[in-house]
Amino acid sequence: MSNSLSNRVIAFAGICQAAKLVQDVARTSTCEEAGLSTCLNSILVTDPKETVDVFGSLAELKLGLGVMSAQLNSQQEKRNAEITRYLVSLLALERRLNKRPDLMGMMGERITQLDRQLQHFELLDQQVLGGIADIYSDIISPLGPRIQVAGNVSHLQQPVVQHKVRALLLAGIRACVLWRQLGGQRRQLLFSRKNYLQQTTQLLNTID
Repeated sequence: MSNSLSNRVIAFAGICQAAKLVQDVARTSTCEEAGLSTCLNSILVTDPKETVDVFGSLAELKLGLGVMSAQLNSQQEKRNAEITRYLVSLLALERRLNKRPDLMGMMGERITQLDRQLQHFELLDQQVLGGIADIYSDIISPLGPRIQVAGNVSHLQQPVVQHKVRALLLAGIRACVLWRQLGGQRRQLLFSRKNYLQQTTQLLNTID
C-alpha cells in the first residue's frame, strides 16, 4: 500500500463512516446495515494488498466520504460538532494504543479468535457483535479517556445498541491505525485541508 493522499483519504473516510454510524445507532438504535457491515469487516482485514481492500470498495465507503467532505468544508455550518468530537477522541485513543505494542498484539490475537467464531455465526449475529464490542471494552477503553457517546438514553441502555456502538468504535480505531500507517498526521487535517477535500471530492465523483 502506498502512502498516497488518495489512500490516506480512504482510510480517514473509514474513521468518518464509523463515527457517523455511532451517531446514528446512539440516536435511533439503527443504522445503515451495509455501512455497518463494511466497518465491521474492516476489523478482520489484516493483510490487504490495497488500502481500499480493507473496506471492500470505494462504493462501500460512500457514506464515510460524504461525511468527510462535510467535515472538511470551510463553511462551519456544514460540519457536525458531535462527529468532530468522535473523530478527535478516536485519534487520541489510537495514539495511546500505538505506544502499547503489547495491546496491539493482544488485539490481533482477539481478532483471530473472531475469525474462528465467524465460521459458525454471521457477522451481525449478536454473539459476534458482542465479541467485537468486548475487544473494545477490554483493550481500548482502559486507555482512556472514554468516548462520551451522545444519544437517546433508552436506546443506549439496550445491550444490542451498546454492542454496535463499541464495535463501531473499534472499527474507527482500526481505520485510525491504517491512516497512521499510511503517513496520516493530525496536522495534515489543518494545513492540508484543501488537498484532503479535493481528493475526497474526486473519489466521491468516481462512485457517482
